[in-house]
Amino acid sequence: MPAGVTLVELALVVLIIGFLVALVIQGQELIRSSRVRSLIAQQDAVEAAVLGFQDRYRAMPGDYADAANTIACNPACLNGNGNGRIDSTGTPPEFILAWAHLSGAGFLNASFAATSGSLSPAPGNTPRNVFGGYMQLVFDNLWGYSANPARRHNIKTGNNIPVDLIAEVDRKVDDGLPTSGRVQFTPYTGAGPQLDWGGLDTSCTNQDVADRSTLWTVTSGVDNCGAATLF
Repeated sequence: MPAGVTLVELALVVLIIGFLVALVIQGQELIRSSRVRSLIAQQDAVEAAVLGFQDRYRAMPGDYADAANTIACNPACLNGNGNGRIDSTGTPPEFILAWAHLSGAGFLNASFAATSGSLSPAPGNTPRNVFGGYMQLVFDNLWGYSANPARRHNIKTGNNIPVDLIAEVDRKVDDGLPTSGRVQFTPYTGAGPQLDWGGLDTSCTNQDVADRSTLWTVTSGVDNCGAATLF
């Protein structure tokens, strides 16, 4: 029999290649699922922390007006204005101060601090998602669609999240639609104290209206998306 590759050997090679491809695909799916679970767990942990803080202090973190006297922050806690909302105003903004209040009160595993110079999200004052985007806990209307008039407390996942993953998060914990339910699209990037929709990438959804025909663009490959969980 002449030297060369036999049909049996060729079949074995094809079988091995198929097996390796299956392992790679399975590994990618495991990583994907792990990141989805991590994003959901982060949102749930922050929500639980806020509810615990409210129960103990009868105030919202970041807005708490007596934090300096009752919470052991390091450096010393700064007070919010006590108006019942986690605002985007103040020095530092209350949405940054919120993490210091939660951390100092023991409701977060990580440690965060805020000073009068903490004007924008940074590693020492704000948690980040698994893709490096800064989270946000705030009272605003930067969620759903650009003409949204409603302001509510919400937890933003932060950006840098692939659209198919944020859509999967929405499907697992809500209705899977970016402009309805408790989980909705947000263009928040963490780049400054207060952002609006102007100039931000909204290609994570197929349109900018509050309608059930508005969908996550899961096949677009966009990798700079985020969502907000509403209280």
